[in-house]
Amino acid sequence: MAIWNLGSINADMVYSMPHLPAAGETLAARGLDRFLGGKGANMSVAATRAGSDVYHIGAVGPDGEWAVERLKEYGVGIGHIVQTDTPTGHAIIAVEPEGENQIILFPGANRALSLKQVEKALSMAKSGDILVMQNETSMQAEAAQLGRLKGLRVCYAAAPFDADAVQSVLPYLDFLILNEVEAQQLQQATGKEPGELGIKDVIITLGAKGARHINGETGAVSDVPALPVTPIDTTGAGDTFTGYVLSGLDLGLTVAEAMAQASRAGALMVTRHGTADVIPTLAELQAARF
Repeated sequence: MAIWNLGSINADMVYSMPHLPAAGETLAARGLDRFLGGKGANMSVAATRAGSDVYHIGAVGPDGEWAVERLKEYGVGIGHIVQTDTPTGHAIIAVEPEGENQIILFPGANRALSLKQVEKALSMAKSGDILVMQNETSMQAEAAQLGRLKGLRVCYAAAPFDADAVQSVLPYLDFLILNEVEAQQLQQATGKEPGELGIKDVIITLGAKGARHINGETGAVSDVPALPVTPIDTTGAGDTFTGYVLSGLDLGLTVAEAMAQASRAGALMVTRHGTADVIPTLAELQAARF
């Protein structure tokens, strides 16, 4: 099987800060690194490193060839990434010594995807493949509908959170992944508990408390604990978790097994400084000692 990712591609400019700046504060950074990033690119790299065949559907600007080449180097399928006149998306990320971050996001080319591009890509997908999206590109609802019609397992990672964007794809979803705050926001918008949305599987990430799976068909709830590590940088940890969960499902693991593996990947990820470029491989997970 395969994973098709309608996903963002960004240049992540990561500034090491003595603390996160307050409103109106001018603060000198202690360091700067540029990484491949974007929630979509992160998930594609994570799922690839977990062992899946991943095909990325996305866009970059004239300044984004380096990002496409890097995805190719990491084994991600790049045949459905187009170049537009709009600049490549980028993020300005401030990280303080304890690992917490602030992010300013410029969507750029990620919002320039067309229906024709999505249709062409998904025409090559097979029933049973996984389609994943995040709220950093255009064409989310259209892709979700196409995915459902083709018999794909449609997953939505509800970040950056927007209630209208989530509700536009809800009718087509098999899988929803969101964090604790996003789950509360979605419940406020819909008036329904996460397990009442009509979605087969819902995962709520709980940060240092781990993650929770809700079976929308039976109502069963199960938790996977987080592993005890000292975080250096939490950027991209959620995307790493999502990519590993979806790869686990793609490769035949149960949801519980996939979540346990993804928890290890997320734990290892927060001990590293960076985004897509430092996402751990499956071999690294197997060798890690927590």
